[in-house]
Amino acid sequence: MISDATTHLVPISGQKRALIGIAVSQLLVLTLWFSAASVAPQLREQWDLSVGESSWLTLAVQIGFVLGAFAIAVSGLADSVPARRLFTVAALVGAVSNVAVIFVTGDTVTLAYALRFATGVALAGVYPSGMKAMAGWFQKGRGMALGVLVGALTVGSAGPHLIRGVGLDWRGVLIGASVLAVTGAIMMIVTVSDGPFEVASSAFSFHHIGAAVRNRGVRLSTYGYLGHMWELYAMWTWTAAFLAASAVQRGGDDGWVPFATFAIIAIGGPASYVAGRMADRHGRTVIAGGAMAISGASAIATVFVFGRSPLLVVPLFLVWGATVVADSAQFSTMVTETAREERRGTALTLQTGLGFLLTLVTIRGVPVFAEAFGWQWAFPWLALGPMMGILAMVRLRGSPEARQLAGGAG
Repeated sequence: MISDATTHLVPISGQKRALIGIAVSQLLVLTLWFSAASVAPQLREQWDLSVGESSWLTLAVQIGFVLGAFAIAVSGLADSVPARRLFTVAALVGAVSNVAVIFVTGDTVTLAYALRFATGVALAGVYPSGMKAMAGWFQKGRGMALGVLVGALTVGSAGPHLIRGVGLDWRGVLIGASVLAVTGAIMMIVTVSDGPFEVASSAFSFHHIGAAVRNRGVRLSTYGYLGHMWELYAMWTWTAAFLAASAVQRGGDDGWVPFATFAIIAIGGPASYVAGRMADRHGRTVIAGGAMAISGASAIATVFVFGRSPLLVVPLFLVWGATVVADSAQFSTMVTETAREERRGTALTLQTGLGFLLTLVTIRGVPVFAEAFGWQWAFPWLALGPMMGILAMVRLRGSPEARQLAGGAG
Protein backbone atom coordinates (compact mmCIF):
# COMPACT_ATOMS: atom_id res chain seq x y z
CA MET A 1 0.00 0.00 0.00
CA ILE A 2 1.25 3.49 -0.88
CA SER A 3 1.27 5.91 1.99
CA ASP A 4 -0.52 9.24 2.04
CA ALA A 5 2.86 10.91 2.14
CA THR A 6 3.73 9.31 -1.15
CA THR A 7 0.37 10.31 -2.54
CA HIS A 8 1.12 13.96 -1.86
CA LEU A 9 4.32 13.72 -3.90
CA VAL A 10 2.36 13.28 -7.12
CA PRO A 11 2.24 16.64 -8.92
CA ILE A 12 -1.33 17.83 -9.39
CA SER A 13 -0.40 19.07 -12.85
CA GLY A 14 0.71 15.54 -13.77
CA GLN A 15 -2.58 14.07 -12.60
CA LYS A 16 -4.60 16.64 -14.53
CA ARG A 17 -2.57 16.01 -17.66
CA ALA A 18 -3.08 12.26 -17.31
CA LEU A 19 -6.79 12.69 -16.57
CA ILE A 20 -7.29 14.77 -19.71
CA GLY A 21 -5.05 12.60 -21.88
CA ILE A 22 -6.64 9.28 -20.91
CA ALA A 23 -10.21 10.61 -21.02
CA VAL A 24 -9.82 12.30 -24.41
CA SER A 25 -8.07 9.24 -25.84
CA GLN A 26 -10.92 7.02 -24.75
CA LEU A 27 -13.53 9.48 -25.99
CA LEU A 28 -11.99 9.43 -29.47
CA VAL A 29 -11.64 5.65 -29.64
CA LEU A 30 -15.14 4.94 -28.31
CA THR A 31 -16.65 6.60 -31.40
CA LEU A 32 -16.15 3.13 -32.93
CA TRP A 33 -18.90 1.60 -30.79
CA PHE A 34 -21.98 3.08 -32.48
CA SER A 35 -20.41 4.11 -35.78
CA ALA A 36 -22.48 1.56 -37.71
CA ALA A 37 -25.61 1.88 -35.58
CA SER A 38 -25.69 5.65 -36.15
CA VAL A 39 -26.05 5.09 -39.90
CA ALA A 40 -28.30 2.03 -39.66
CA PRO A 41 -31.06 3.58 -41.82
CA GLN A 42 -28.58 4.14 -44.66
CA LEU A 43 -27.12 0.65 -44.27
CA ARG A 44 -30.58 -0.93 -44.28
CA GLU A 45 -31.24 0.74 -47.62
CA GLN A 46 -27.76 0.02 -48.97
CA TRP A 47 -27.80 -3.67 -48.04
CA ASP A 48 -31.59 -4.30 -48.07
CA LEU A 49 -31.78 -5.19 -44.36
CA SER A 50 -34.76 -5.37 -42.03
CA VAL A 51 -34.75 -3.42 -38.77
CA GLY A 52 -34.06 -6.66 -36.91
CA GLU A 53 -31.14 -7.55 -39.16
CA SER A 54 -29.63 -4.10 -38.72
CA SER A 55 -29.74 -4.55 -34.93
CA TRP A 56 -26.94 -7.10 -35.34
CA LEU A 57 -24.60 -4.24 -36.25
CA THR A 58 -24.70 -3.37 -32.55
CA LEU A 59 -25.33 -6.85 -31.15
CA ALA A 60 -22.14 -8.11 -32.82
CA VAL A 61 -20.14 -5.41 -31.02
CA GLN A 62 -21.70 -6.39 -27.68
CA ILE A 63 -20.90 -10.08 -28.20
CA GLY A 64 -17.37 -9.25 -29.27
CA PHE A 65 -16.86 -7.08 -26.21
CA VAL A 66 -18.08 -9.79 -23.83
CA LEU A 67 -15.95 -12.54 -25.34
CA GLY A 68 -12.98 -10.21 -25.69
CA ALA A 69 -13.19 -9.10 -22.07
CA PHE A 70 -13.28 -12.67 -20.78
CA ALA A 71 -10.45 -13.73 -23.11
CA ILE A 72 -8.23 -10.84 -22.01
CA ALA A 73 -8.95 -11.55 -18.35
CA VAL A 74 -8.48 -15.32 -18.52
CA SER A 75 -5.27 -15.05 -20.55
CA GLY A 76 -3.77 -12.57 -18.11
CA LEU A 77 -3.13 -10.16 -20.99
CA ALA A 78 -4.35 -7.23 -18.90
CA ASP A 79 -1.57 -7.95 -16.38
CA SER A 80 1.27 -8.89 -18.72
CA VAL A 81 0.91 -6.03 -21.21
CA PRO A 82 1.22 -2.39 -20.03
CA ALA A 83 -2.17 -0.68 -20.01
CA ARG A 84 -1.23 2.10 -22.44
CA ARG A 85 0.25 -0.37 -24.93
CA LEU A 86 -2.79 -2.66 -24.79
CA PHE A 87 -5.07 0.36 -25.23
CA THR A 88 -3.13 1.58 -28.26
CA VAL A 89 -2.92 -1.77 -30.05
CA ALA A 90 -6.58 -2.55 -29.40
CA ALA A 91 -7.66 0.90 -30.61
CA LEU A 92 -5.74 0.47 -33.87
CA VAL A 93 -7.24 -2.98 -34.45
CA GLY A 94 -10.69 -1.55 -33.79
CA ALA A 95 -10.11 1.33 -36.22
CA VAL A 96 -9.09 -1.06 -39.02
CA SER A 97 -11.99 -3.48 -38.49
CA ASN A 98 -14.42 -0.55 -38.35
CA VAL A 99 -13.31 1.17 -41.55
CA ALA A 100 -13.24 -2.16 -43.41
CA VAL A 101 -17.06 -2.17 -43.29
CA ILE A 102 -17.10 0.36 -46.14
CA PHE A 103 -16.00 -2.43 -48.50
CA VAL A 104 -18.98 -4.65 -47.61
CA THR A 105 -21.70 -5.13 -50.22
CA GLY A 106 -25.25 -6.40 -50.03
CA ASP A 107 -24.00 -9.87 -50.93
CA THR A 108 -21.44 -9.96 -48.11
CA VAL A 109 -23.41 -8.55 -45.16
CA THR A 110 -22.25 -11.41 -42.96
CA LEU A 111 -18.75 -9.95 -43.28
CA ALA A 112 -20.06 -6.69 -41.79
CA TYR A 113 -21.27 -8.55 -38.71
CA ALA A 114 -17.89 -10.25 -38.39
CA LEU A 115 -16.08 -6.93 -38.64
CA ARG A 116 -18.37 -5.39 -36.00
CA PHE A 117 -17.65 -8.41 -33.80
CA ALA A 118 -13.92 -7.77 -34.22
CA THR A 119 -14.48 -4.14 -33.29
CA GLY A 120 -16.17 -5.26 -30.08
CA VAL A 121 -13.27 -7.55 -29.21
CA ALA A 122 -10.88 -4.64 -29.76
CA LEU A 123 -12.95 -2.33 -27.55
CA ALA A 124 -12.64 -4.91 -24.76
CA GLY A 125 -8.95 -4.07 -24.79
CA VAL A 126 -9.62 -0.32 -24.76
CA TYR A 127 -12.07 0.41 -21.96
CA PRO A 128 -10.61 -1.82 -19.18
CA SER A 129 -7.04 -0.80 -19.97
CA GLY A 130 -8.12 2.84 -19.91
CA MET A 131 -9.50 2.23 -16.41
CA LYS A 132 -6.25 0.61 -15.35
CA ALA A 133 -4.19 3.48 -16.76
CA MET A 134 -6.39 6.00 -14.94
CA ALA A 135 -6.11 4.09 -11.66
CA GLY A 136 -2.34 4.24 -12.02
CA TRP A 137 -2.53 8.01 -11.63
CA PHE A 138 -5.16 8.30 -8.91
CA GLN A 139 -5.21 6.84 -5.42
CA LYS A 140 -7.34 9.53 -3.81
CA GLY A 141 -10.03 10.92 -6.05
CA ARG A 142 -10.23 7.69 -8.01
CA GLY A 143 -14.03 7.77 -7.93
CA MET A 144 -14.04 11.16 -9.60
CA ALA A 145 -11.53 9.97 -12.19
CA LEU A 146 -13.64 6.89 -12.94
CA GLY A 147 -16.68 9.10 -13.40
CA VAL A 148 -14.75 11.20 -15.91
CA LEU A 149 -13.76 8.02 -17.76
CA VAL A 150 -17.37 6.81 -17.98
CA GLY A 151 -18.30 10.29 -19.15
CA ALA A 152 -15.69 10.05 -21.89
CA LEU A 153 -17.09 6.67 -22.95
CA THR A 154 -20.55 8.20 -23.10
CA VAL A 155 -19.60 11.24 -25.19
CA GLY A 156 -17.49 9.05 -27.47
CA SER A 157 -20.41 6.68 -27.99
CA ALA A 158 -22.51 9.66 -29.07
CA GLY A 159 -19.82 10.96 -31.45
CA PRO A 160 -20.93 9.14 -34.64
CA HIS A 161 -24.33 10.83 -34.47
CA LEU A 162 -22.58 14.21 -34.50
CA ILE A 163 -20.41 13.13 -37.44
CA ARG A 164 -23.51 12.04 -39.30
CA GLY A 165 -25.24 15.30 -38.44
CA VAL A 166 -22.66 17.42 -40.25
CA GLY A 167 -23.74 15.81 -43.52
CA LEU A 168 -21.39 12.87 -44.10
CA ASP A 169 -22.79 9.72 -45.68
CA TRP A 170 -22.45 6.31 -44.00
CA ARG A 171 -18.98 5.76 -45.44
CA GLY A 172 -17.86 9.15 -44.16
CA VAL A 173 -19.13 8.34 -40.67
CA LEU A 174 -17.23 5.04 -40.55
CA ILE A 175 -14.05 6.62 -41.90
CA GLY A 176 -14.38 9.57 -39.53
CA ALA A 177 -14.79 7.31 -36.49
CA SER A 178 -11.72 5.28 -37.46
CA VAL A 179 -9.63 8.43 -37.95
CA LEU A 180 -10.67 9.62 -34.49
CA ALA A 181 -9.80 6.21 -33.02
CA VAL A 182 -6.31 6.28 -34.54
CA THR A 183 -5.86 9.79 -33.15
CA GLY A 184 -6.89 8.55 -29.71
CA ALA A 185 -4.46 5.64 -29.90
CA ILE A 186 -1.58 7.94 -30.79
CA MET A 187 -2.57 10.39 -28.07
CA MET A 188 -2.57 7.68 -25.40
CA ILE A 189 0.90 6.37 -26.23
CA VAL A 190 2.49 9.79 -26.84
CA THR A 191 0.98 12.11 -24.24
CA VAL A 192 0.29 9.77 -21.29
CA SER A 193 2.92 8.05 -19.16
CA ASP A 194 2.55 5.30 -16.57
CA GLY A 195 1.24 6.62 -13.28
CA PRO A 196 2.97 6.29 -9.90
CA PHE A 197 0.24 3.97 -8.58
CA GLU A 198 0.27 1.58 -11.54
CA VAL A 199 -0.39 -1.92 -10.20
CA ALA A 200 -1.26 -5.25 -11.78
CA SER A 201 -4.98 -6.01 -11.75
CA SER A 202 -6.29 -9.28 -10.35
CA ALA A 203 -6.31 -12.06 -12.92
CA PHE A 204 -9.60 -13.80 -13.64
CA SER A 205 -10.04 -17.17 -11.97
CA PHE A 206 -12.97 -19.54 -12.35
CA HIS A 207 -12.26 -20.73 -8.81
CA HIS A 208 -13.16 -17.27 -7.53
CA ILE A 209 -16.55 -17.07 -9.21
CA GLY A 210 -18.34 -18.97 -6.45
CA ALA A 211 -16.74 -16.80 -3.77
CA ALA A 212 -17.68 -13.63 -5.65
CA VAL A 213 -21.30 -14.74 -6.06
CA ARG A 214 -21.55 -15.63 -2.38
CA ASN A 215 -20.42 -12.11 -1.43
CA ARG A 216 -23.68 -10.27 -0.76
CA GLY A 217 -22.22 -6.85 -1.52
CA VAL A 218 -20.87 -8.01 -4.87
CA ARG A 219 -24.08 -9.89 -5.65
CA LEU A 220 -26.43 -6.96 -4.94
CA SER A 221 -24.12 -4.52 -6.73
CA THR A 222 -24.21 -6.80 -9.76
CA TYR A 223 -28.01 -7.07 -9.60
CA GLY A 224 -28.13 -3.28 -9.70
CA TYR A 225 -25.72 -3.22 -12.63
CA LEU A 226 -27.82 -5.73 -14.55
CA GLY A 227 -30.90 -3.54 -14.10
CA HIS A 228 -28.88 -0.60 -15.38
CA MET A 229 -27.54 -2.48 -18.41
CA TRP A 230 -31.00 -3.85 -19.29
CA GLU A 231 -31.93 -0.28 -20.16
CA LEU A 232 -28.74 1.54 -21.19
CA TYR A 233 -27.53 0.15 -24.50
CA ALA A 234 -31.00 -0.46 -25.89
CA MET A 235 -31.80 3.18 -25.23
CA TRP A 236 -28.55 4.36 -26.82
CA THR A 237 -28.98 2.09 -29.85
CA TRP A 238 -32.59 2.95 -30.72
CA THR A 239 -33.05 6.58 -29.65
CA ALA A 240 -32.37 7.89 -33.17
CA ALA A 241 -34.90 5.47 -34.67
CA PHE A 242 -37.56 6.49 -32.13
CA LEU A 243 -36.96 10.19 -32.75
CA ALA A 244 -37.13 9.72 -36.52
CA ALA A 245 -40.36 7.72 -36.25
CA SER A 246 -41.80 10.36 -33.94
CA ALA A 247 -40.95 13.09 -36.45
CA VAL A 248 -42.59 11.14 -39.27
CA GLN A 249 -45.67 10.55 -37.13
CA ARG A 250 -45.95 14.29 -36.56
CA GLY A 251 -45.42 15.01 -40.26
CA GLY A 252 -42.37 17.17 -39.67
CA ASP A 253 -38.76 17.24 -40.80
CA ASP A 254 -36.28 14.84 -39.14
CA GLY A 255 -33.06 16.69 -39.98
CA TRP A 256 -32.66 17.55 -36.30
CA VAL A 257 -32.52 13.89 -35.20
CA PRO A 258 -28.72 13.26 -35.48
CA PHE A 259 -27.86 16.38 -33.46
CA ALA A 260 -30.53 15.63 -30.87
CA THR A 261 -29.35 12.03 -30.54
CA PHE A 262 -25.78 13.19 -30.00
CA ALA A 263 -26.90 15.59 -27.25
CA ILE A 264 -29.14 12.98 -25.61
CA ILE A 265 -26.34 10.43 -25.32
CA ALA A 266 -23.51 12.90 -24.68
CA ILE A 267 -25.29 14.58 -21.76
CA GLY A 268 -24.58 11.40 -19.83
CA GLY A 269 -20.90 12.42 -19.78
CA PRO A 270 -21.17 15.37 -17.38
CA ALA A 271 -23.99 13.55 -15.56
CA SER A 272 -21.61 10.67 -14.74
CA TYR A 273 -19.09 13.08 -13.25
CA VAL A 274 -21.71 14.89 -11.16
CA ALA A 275 -23.23 11.60 -9.97
CA GLY A 276 -19.80 10.34 -8.94
CA ARG A 277 -19.13 13.40 -6.84
CA MET A 278 -22.59 13.17 -5.25
CA ALA A 279 -22.20 9.44 -4.55
CA ASP A 280 -18.92 10.02 -2.70
CA ARG A 281 -20.74 12.45 -0.43
CA HIS A 282 -24.28 11.08 -0.07
CA GLY A 283 -23.88 7.36 -0.73
CA ARG A 284 -23.67 5.19 -3.82
CA THR A 285 -26.91 3.27 -3.28
CA VAL A 286 -28.93 6.48 -2.92
CA ILE A 287 -27.53 8.11 -6.06
CA ALA A 288 -27.66 4.93 -8.16
CA GLY A 289 -31.20 4.14 -7.02
CA GLY A 290 -32.35 7.70 -7.62
CA ALA A 291 -30.88 7.74 -11.11
CA MET A 292 -32.63 4.48 -11.98
CA ALA A 293 -35.95 5.81 -10.67
CA ILE A 294 -35.76 8.81 -12.99
CA SER A 295 -34.51 6.86 -16.00
CA GLY A 296 -37.17 4.17 -15.59
CA ALA A 297 -39.90 6.80 -15.37
CA SER A 298 -38.49 8.44 -18.49
CA ALA A 299 -38.69 5.16 -20.40
CA ILE A 300 -42.37 4.88 -19.54
CA ALA A 301 -43.03 8.54 -20.39
CA THR A 302 -41.81 8.07 -23.98
CA VAL A 303 -45.29 6.72 -24.77
CA PHE A 304 -46.83 10.12 -24.09
CA VAL A 305 -44.44 12.25 -26.17
CA PHE A 306 -44.32 10.12 -29.31
CA GLY A 307 -45.42 12.14 -32.31
CA ARG A 308 -45.32 15.38 -30.34
CA SER A 309 -43.24 18.49 -30.93
CA PRO A 310 -39.46 18.08 -30.57
CA LEU A 311 -39.79 20.72 -27.84
CA LEU A 312 -41.49 18.01 -25.74
CA VAL A 313 -39.68 14.91 -27.00
CA VAL A 314 -36.09 16.12 -26.76
CA PRO A 315 -36.21 17.46 -23.16
CA LEU A 316 -37.61 14.15 -21.93
CA PHE A 317 -34.87 12.23 -23.73
CA LEU A 318 -32.21 14.59 -22.36
CA VAL A 319 -33.36 13.72 -18.84
CA TRP A 320 -33.33 10.05 -19.76
CA GLY A 321 -29.92 10.32 -21.39
CA ALA A 322 -28.46 11.96 -18.29
CA THR A 323 -29.86 9.49 -15.76
CA VAL A 324 -29.60 6.26 -17.76
CA VAL A 325 -25.78 6.28 -17.45
CA ALA A 326 -25.17 8.49 -14.39
CA ASP A 327 -25.16 5.46 -12.10
CA SER A 328 -22.84 3.34 -14.25
CA ALA A 329 -19.53 4.02 -12.52
CA GLN A 330 -21.06 3.49 -9.09
CA PHE A 331 -21.79 -0.20 -9.61
CA SER A 332 -18.17 -0.94 -10.46
CA THR A 333 -17.05 1.14 -7.50
CA MET A 334 -19.38 -0.81 -5.20
CA VAL A 335 -17.79 -4.05 -6.32
CA THR A 336 -14.27 -2.75 -5.65
CA GLU A 337 -15.38 -1.65 -2.17
CA THR A 338 -17.13 -4.89 -1.17
CA ALA A 339 -15.10 -7.64 -2.90
CA ARG A 340 -12.02 -9.14 -1.32
CA GLU A 341 -8.90 -7.66 -2.89
CA GLU A 342 -7.74 -10.91 -4.46
CA ARG A 343 -11.17 -11.43 -6.05
CA ARG A 344 -11.86 -7.94 -7.39
CA GLY A 345 -10.73 -8.82 -10.90
CA THR A 346 -13.04 -11.83 -11.02
CA ALA A 347 -15.97 -9.91 -9.54
CA LEU A 348 -15.59 -6.99 -11.97
CA THR A 349 -15.18 -9.30 -14.96
CA LEU A 350 -18.24 -11.29 -13.94
CA GLN A 351 -20.31 -8.13 -13.47
CA THR A 352 -19.25 -6.63 -16.80
CA GLY A 353 -19.66 -9.85 -18.75
CA LEU A 354 -23.15 -10.56 -17.42
CA GLY A 355 -24.20 -6.96 -18.00
CA PHE A 356 -23.14 -6.89 -21.64
CA LEU A 357 -24.68 -10.31 -22.26
CA LEU A 358 -27.98 -8.94 -20.98
CA THR A 359 -27.87 -6.07 -23.48
CA LEU A 360 -28.27 -8.64 -26.26
CA VAL A 361 -31.84 -9.24 -25.09
CA THR A 362 -32.97 -5.64 -24.99
CA ILE A 363 -31.12 -4.37 -28.06
CA ARG A 364 -32.81 -7.10 -30.08
CA GLY A 365 -36.09 -6.75 -28.21
CA VAL A 366 -36.74 -3.06 -28.89
CA PRO A 367 -37.20 -3.46 -32.68
CA VAL A 368 -39.38 -6.51 -32.03
CA PHE A 369 -41.70 -4.37 -29.90
CA ALA A 370 -41.55 -1.58 -32.48
CA GLU A 371 -42.52 -3.90 -35.33
CA ALA A 372 -45.33 -5.47 -33.30
CA PHE A 373 -46.83 -2.40 -31.62
CA GLY A 374 -45.19 0.65 -33.22
CA TRP A 375 -42.31 2.81 -32.01
CA GLN A 376 -44.55 4.54 -29.49
CA TRP A 377 -44.48 1.36 -27.38
CA ALA A 378 -40.86 0.36 -28.00
CA PHE A 379 -39.30 1.62 -24.73
CA PRO A 380 -41.62 1.33 -21.68
CA TRP A 381 -40.71 -2.31 -20.97
CA LEU A 382 -37.10 -1.22 -20.44
CA ALA A 383 -38.26 0.23 -17.09
CA LEU A 384 -38.30 -3.33 -15.71
CA GLY A 385 -34.50 -3.15 -15.38
CA PRO A 386 -34.39 0.00 -13.23
CA MET A 387 -37.19 -1.40 -11.06
CA MET A 388 -35.12 -4.48 -10.25
CA GLY A 389 -32.00 -2.36 -9.83
CA ILE A 390 -33.72 -0.10 -7.30
CA LEU A 391 -34.79 -3.12 -5.28
CA ALA A 392 -31.17 -4.32 -5.23
CA MET A 393 -29.98 -0.90 -4.02
CA VAL A 394 -32.59 -0.82 -1.23
CA ARG A 395 -31.47 -4.26 -0.05
CA LEU A 396 -27.81 -3.31 -0.27
CA ARG A 397 -28.33 -0.09 1.68
CA GLY A 398 -30.04 -2.05 4.45
CA SER A 399 -27.27 -4.65 4.66
CA PRO A 400 -24.09 -4.60 6.78
CA GLU A 401 -22.07 -4.32 3.55
CA ALA A 402 -23.36 -0.76 3.12
CA ARG A 403 -20.78 0.38 5.68
CA GLN A 404 -18.07 -0.48 3.13
CA LEU A 405 -19.49 1.89 0.53
CA ALA A 406 -18.35 5.50 0.06
CA GLY A 407 -16.55 5.62 3.39
CA GLY A 408 -19.64 4.44 5.28
CA ALA A 409 -22.18 6.63 3.44
CA GLY A 410 -23.75 3.54 1.89
